[in-house]
Amino acid sequence: MPHDRATHLITAAKQRHELTRAKAIRAIRELDRSGAAITFGTVARAAQVSRSWLYTQTDIRDEIRKLRAVTPSRSRSAAAPAAQQASAESLRRRMATMQERIHNLVEENQRLRHQLAVALGEQRAGVAAGPGHSSVTITRP
Repeated sequence: MPHDRATHLITAAKQRHELTRAKAIRAIRELDRSGAAITFGTVARAAQVSRSWLYTQTDIRDEIRKLRAVTPSRSRSAAAPAAQQASAESLRRRMATMQERIHNLVEENQRLRHQLAVALGEQRAGVAAGPGHSSVTITRP
């Protein structure tokens, strides 16, 4: 094989190796940013490389293990990255808003139950008084 061909093959192999490494690193960053689980399998699928290749890349392997160890309690399906998680103050405000909404709904529910009870009582009183004496007209939608 002529020396010139070998040089081109070596150069192409190095370029392919660097592109593959870049894809793996980009996949790790994207998975971390999206909050997805970072495992050898998820990185391999996202980067379209083999898991065995990931294990041969010392720095990439160490980064995957580090990210996996840093967030052991993170849900493996859909946890948000730390930058996107709600603050304690935000959660308190949301809870206060929800409690106010529940309070308003309970009051409305009680008011409607009372109105229904009054209407049914008037209807029954009209039925007891005989036909044509009903003071409440109930219509169906």
